[in-house]
Parts: sequence; structure tokens; C-alpha cells
Amino acid sequence: MFKKILYLFIVLLLTDISNGQAIKTLADVKDDVMKTNYKEVRIREFNVSVQCWTYRKYSFFEALDKIRALGIRYVQAYPGQALSKEDPNTKFNYDLSDEKIDLIKAKLKDLNLSIVAFGVVNFANNESETEKVFNFAKKLGIRTIVTEPASDDFSLLDKMVKKYNIGIAVHNHPAPSKYANPETVFKNIQNVDKRIGICGDTGHWLRSGFNPVEALRLLEGRVIDIHLKDLNEAGKREAFDVPFGKGKSNIQDILAELSLQNYRGFITVEHEKAEDAEKPEPAIIEGLKYIDGITYYKGFVELLGWWSGRYNKHGWNHYGPGYFDLDESSGVLKSSGGMGLFWFSARKFKDFVLDMEYTCYAEKTNSGVFLRVPEFVISDDYIYHSFEIQIDNVSDPLHRTGAVYDAEPVKMDAFKAPGEWNHMRITFVGDRITVELNDKLVNDWKCEPRGKVKDFASEGYIGLQNHDSNAKVGFRNIFIKELK
Repeated sequence: MFKKILYLFIVLLLTDISNGQAIKTLADVKDDVMKTNYKEVRIREFNVSVQCWTYRKYSFFEALDKIRALGIRYVQAYPGQALSKEDPNTKFNYDLSDEKIDLIKAKLKDLNLSIVAFGVVNFANNESETEKVFNFAKKLGIRTIVTEPASDDFSLLDKMVKKYNIGIAVHNHPAPSKYANPETVFKNIQNVDKRIGICGDTGHWLRSGFNPVEALRLLEGRVIDIHLKDLNEAGKREAFDVPFGKGKSNIQDILAELSLQNYRGFITVEHEKAEDAEKPEPAIIEGLKYIDGITYYKGFVELLGWWSGRYNKHGWNHYGPGYFDLDESSGVLKSSGGMGLFWFSARKFKDFVLDMEYTCYAEKTNSGVFLRVPEFVISDDYIYHSFEIQIDNVSDPLHRTGAVYDAEPVKMDAFKAPGEWNHMRITFVGDRITVELNDKLVNDWKCEPRGKVKDFASEGYIGLQNHDSNAKVGFRNIFIKELK
């Protein structure tokens, strides 16, 4: 009996009584993070915003001018900043008059800027005060309110998020803030709307002794905003900001982890080093150049649609028998039946790099990637006027994976076993096609009409083939970059 009671006591200690599930901790994700090879992750391109605290020595309007001069279009405002040099007594906050809000809107429009977040803002845990903040955010088109709630009861925030469709991002100032520990945030957001999550300040995590990558992994799926910082030291409260890539935060792994999580929010620059407050631009520019250098998908556009946290097929059409199923959460397309073509009909492409991953679900799989399909696909005629990069691991070299089907044979085999994901990168410039498969150059060909291809266009549509019911393939992470 004693052993049973002891067992139940331990279970209760490890269980969140409110939902009956064990609460995950940083210790639970540590091994997974250590096993992740972040150097192999292809880092996405993230939208960048600047937290106006970076320009705390200036007015809000002056900060907007300086942010736009950096070539950045997105802003995170904070409460208490003087509105303008001419009106220093008016502070940016949620109690601004409609007249002042109209002035802000005019300034934003003039500079082609958007305020995407507001914080860190604290307000009373009552409906009238909370409503004021959300109303203010709505008027300015603000998507996220950053705060550190005094109450552990998030039910009111949950109600407002659902009413206004504006996210709440819980910030993590160092102790004595209770949200310094990412486990506290994780616990408090378990039973509320998924639009309530974390504004992860990587600098504050690092100076508080937490590994930012482990914190992000713990909070996967609930990362609403990121204050990206690199510090000169770890585990020290007095550590200061340095340009991205120069410090101890491990920016490469942070961005790789966010890429793995398919993070769609903003990377917010908040440079806080006191000595740089008058002129933070050199550090910001150096840091953003570092990020550009490690961003694999720099300048690429993802061809599957994304809206409200789900993938969609907007912009795509299907011709012929069969179809492609889309897993809206993972973005994996899986073929069924055939022979048909799933093609991106929203626009044509001329010179480009097409980057994607695919997997074969059987040993004898047959599929392909069609390039420069010249016209809307209404018949099988497209196969004679466009090139197909073949996916077929068992055919002869002219029709095997990496070949330009029926035109130019593959130079070597570089495909992986069925069930594993392959990385394919196709470059089509003028009349030259190169194909890289799993980082190996498997084809480099000066195009000409050959085999089944009678002629080819200078621009056209992209298509994915579903060959037949026994030749199932999957595609994901389909990106394209135009070359001009």
C-alpha cells in the first residue's frame, strides 16, 4: 500500500493537474537538441523588425526614420517613448488620442512602415483596461502585444485574443521576472489559445543561464516573436549586445531551430548596448549581414501557400487523373493515382533556382519535376514542350533520377533509399539546366530539342508529376528564386 501511495504522489508531482498531462521541462528537450545537427539545417529567410528601444535616445518618429533608412519595413513599438522631437511630452502608449493615432498612421504610410508588435506593455488584469490595449492595437494594425502578465490566470487574455485575433507574446526579462524561466511560460500557456505564446528574448535567456535553443525547443509551436540578441558572455547579467555572430548566443543554431519549427514570425532586432545607443546602425548592419550569409533561402519564395498557421494549395492547379494530398500542418504533398500534373498556375518563371525535398514511398517510384511548361495545362501536349527532371531510381540513365527525361542522362546516382528525404536543387538559366541532388552535381546540360521534347520556351510554369497509384512520392519545402 505504501508503495502505491508513493507512486501516486510522484505521478502528481510530475503532472499538471489542470489537464492531466505531464509538464515538459528543459531537461526533457536537452538530449533532442544535442542530437540535432543544426549545421545541416537549411535556414529560412525571416522578416526582420526593429524594436524601437534600440533608438531609445530618440523620439518615436525619429526612430521610424532611422529604421526605414536601414531598409527595414517593420517596427515594434514600446510604451513611453516620446512621440516626436516637436512633441516630447506626448508618449507612445495605448492611451493616445485618435488625433495622435492618425498622426502616427500618416507617418507610417509616408515611410511605408508597419507596427507589427507593441511592448513590453503592462496593464491591469481587468477587462476594461485590457480592452483598451487591444483596441489600441487594432487601430494601428498591430498583430502582437508583448507583455509580462502579473497574474498566472491567462483567461482574460485568452478571451481578448479570440475576440480581436491579436496575439499575446509573453516576454522574459531576467529575474525577478517570473518569466525569466521558459518553463514558467510553458506551464502558463498550456490551456489557452495558441495565439498566446512567448516573445523569446535570446539575450535575456543567455544572461539568465538558459540555452536559447533549448528554450525554443521547449516552446515549439508557441513562439510568437523573437527578440534576437547576441551577447559577449553567457550566464552574466551584465553581458552586453554584440553584432550577430560575434557572441555566445549561437545565432546559427537559433535560426536553424526556428527554421525547423517553421517559425513565421518576425526576427526583432533590439540592440541594447548602452555605448551604441546614439548610433546602433554599425552593429545592426554587421549583424544582419551575418544573418544574410547563413540564410540558405535568401531571396527565395515558398510556392505552397501559408495562412493562419496552415499550408494551402492556393495558386496551384491539377491536370489529369489522380491528385496530390496536402498535409496542411507539415506542408508535405503526397501523390495519388495518375498520370497527372500538379502545377503552379499563379505565374510563369524564366530563369530560376528551384529548391525542394522529395521522398519515394516505394522502391519503384516514378515522378518528375516539369520546367517551363509554356501554356495552361489542358491536355497532354505539355510533355512535348517542357523539360522533366526525372525521379525514378531503377530505370536506365536517360530516365533515372536526375536525368532530363529522354533528353540528357544523369551523370551519377546520388539518390537516397525509399522513405528518406532527398534534397534537389534545379537551376534553369537561358538554355542551361543544372541539377544538384543531395549536394552532388548530377546533371549540367545545354538544352536543345531532344527525345520527346520538340521545343522549349524561355519561360513557363513549374509542375510536379503524379505518375500512377503504385508510384507514390512526397514533396515538401518547395522554394523558388528568380534570377535576373
